[in-house]
Amino acid sequence: MGAARPAPVHSARRPATVAAWSRPASARCRPFARPGRTWPVVGVVPWRTNSTSVAGGSLGRLEGGIPGQPSVWPVAFPPPLAALEDEIVRCRACPRLVAWREEVAATRRAAFRHEVYWGRPVPGFGDPDARVAVVGLAPAAHGGNRTGRVFTGDRSGDWLFAALHRAGFANQPTSVSRDDGLELTGAWVAAAVRCAPPANRPTPEERDRCVPFLERELALLGQVAVVVALGGFAWDVCCRLEGIRPKPAFGHGAEARSDRSGRTLLGCYHPSQQNTFTGRLTEPMLDAVLARAASL
Repeated sequence: MGAARPAPVHSARRPATVAAWSRPASARCRPFARPGRTWPVVGVVPWRTNSTSVAGGSLGRLEGGIPGQPSVWPVAFPPPLAALEDEIVRCRACPRLVAWREEVAATRRAAFRHEVYWGRPVPGFGDPDARVAVVGLAPAAHGGNRTGRVFTGDRSGDWLFAALHRAGFANQPTSVSRDDGLELTGAWVAAAVRCAPPANRPTPEERDRCVPFLERELALLGQVAVVVALGGFAWDVCCRLEGIRPKPAFGHGAEARSDRSGRTLLGCYHPSQQNTFTGRLTEPMLDAVLARAASL
């Protein structure tokens, strides 16, 4: 007989290894797995070790961070994209951001004091065959920096993924953790800056160090035809990457086309609490931008 499976853990905070292996094999590590896909799966080996495997190989150790951090990214990517996402997660190029993300992960917010924070750069998430890329500013300190997935575990993510679900890009309207079953079809979500910055304000130098990750990511996502920039910061970054000059003024529903890549850039107010609570951004407004993106 084979080794006994671990006994079910019914606590909401059950160990991640048990959570991963208690699901059927077809449901593990498959945010983008669909019939006909042949990409290797990044395996849980196990969740809280310091290595990941792709097609029997290793993506290597994830150095730095605080003890006990989750260190496996259980998703299926084409190997070049998987290597880039692994490189992003390892990055320690900005001392201020490294210090801040790890301080937040160590001290934690009281509401999440029993959780183990991700505390590292947050890679992109979605469908490698995406036609629409959604770009935000940076992970939230107690959102993506906690959960390890962009726009996951905060109010901005609640708005964004609910809208992506209504537009047909997401299989569910909620995004609360890396293993919650969320899948995107035709869409990719990323941030211009991959670490949570103090006061949500990266410096120009930090932005410039991080933007090449987004540039390389978009190059590997070869089907992207539309980029949705959430907020003025992301708009400026995307105009720069796409070579759109002179830079058009940012606004909700703003639209520009890149002669360099052929992509269309759409502006959208960021789904921050400040914007959604005040009515500056409403659900119909967000839906309209995503509908336009889907139509292009």
